[in-house]
Amino acid sequence: MAEHSRSAELFDRAQRVIPGGVNSPVRSFRSVGGHPYFVARGEGASVWDADGNQLLDFVQSYGASLLGHAHPVVVEAVRAAAGRGTTYGAPTEGEVMLAEAICARVEGCEQIRLVSSGTEAAMSAIRVARGYTGRSRIVKFAGCYHGHSDGLLAGGGSGVATLGLPDSAGVPPAAVAETIVVPYNVIPELNEQVACVIVEPVAANMGLIPPVEGFLEGLRQACDASGTLLIFDEVITGFRLGAGGASAWSGVRPDLWCFGKVIGGGLPVGAFGGRRDVLEVLAPEGPVYQAGTLSGNPLATAAGLAVLGAVDAESYTALSDRVASFGAALEKVLNEGLARSGDGHVAFEVRVPVVGPLLGLFFVPEGSGPMRGYDDAVRSATTGLYARFFRAMLDRGVALAPGPYEIAFTSMAHTDGDLERTVDVASQAIFEVVAG
Repeated sequence: MAEHSRSAELFDRAQRVIPGGVNSPVRSFRSVGGHPYFVARGEGASVWDADGNQLLDFVQSYGASLLGHAHPVVVEAVRAAAGRGTTYGAPTEGEVMLAEAICARVEGCEQIRLVSSGTEAAMSAIRVARGYTGRSRIVKFAGCYHGHSDGLLAGGGSGVATLGLPDSAGVPPAAVAETIVVPYNVIPELNEQVACVIVEPVAANMGLIPPVEGFLEGLRQACDASGTLLIFDEVITGFRLGAGGASAWSGVRPDLWCFGKVIGGGLPVGAFGGRRDVLEVLAPEGPVYQAGTLSGNPLATAAGLAVLGAVDAESYTALSDRVASFGAALEKVLNEGLARSGDGHVAFEVRVPVVGPLLGLFFVPEGSGPMRGYDDAVRSATTGLYARFFRAMLDRGVALAPGPYEIAFTSMAHTDGDLERTVDVASQAIFEVVAG
């Protein structure tokens, strides 16, 4: 039996000085039970907790660690940058180079402004869209999470859904009065009052739900017809789905993009960018104000450049191929395990959707239709089976995200052996799920 006393002690201490004992709600393990493990270090595909237990990690900082933990190229880049200074409040060559690298990889993204988080990126992109169009209304999709700014905490997925909160206390009605929430994978009706439509082009905060055929193309057409700006929130998909992100994957070009996670190489970062004429409304050129003391931080730009420089199209293709095989094998053994239970009352099946290197996991009632939106994700989450599976996998040394609305992230550091071991562990864990 693995030892967990040190993590338990740290969680007790944390709850005295940190609300809920965590600095991001999903980390609390409220939806999966037990207390969180505290990470002491990471290397490649694994983390080691405070008690010395090694865990094969499919969290990977919720997608930020594309190369795996403590990759030597990233560590050296951060070490060298830190030796020169950690923050200046002045422009640096590194931020220019990272902006150039992003714009070179994403066709149609002509300018980028760096911020410190995905929340900031989405919040700022919305402000730009409103300033550019002179309109105030925005459209978002149920189950898509765009950070925790007030105006976007309506119909959010990810941690908000994990905790069972429809939105959030502390957000006044006026803050979301101009936010319209519509079903994902359904093209909304737009008019001249709508400044922008913001969407996760591949929904990854309500499990993994891909866009149906024609959805993104239809959004583009609807936005063009109404003079509305289209924003792709690629905080997750950007530079993880592929070298050019979701716009290259789908062939649909938005007007604005939001980025984060991968572009910081594991350090706090965000960015929003898009067409030059749209970005010209930003101060100091235009009337839309946005600023940040640590924006373009030299450590984050160094780490981000190191990651982008370490991968190419072949890297993404190889990772996607491995994840596709892994997902198919995982779905097979889990459904076989459910079928072999023989107790006559298991009326569920497992779906493991894969989009490029992104992987989801749903436990759904037997005979369910395709996963198309937030209501489908909620039905899966409320079976309670994910929490049992999570605990059974963690007890066997495999760490998934501690919530049913998150997805699994496979890094470049995960080997074929790691993925085969995970499938073997899952084939054992599913029997514990059924027994529970």
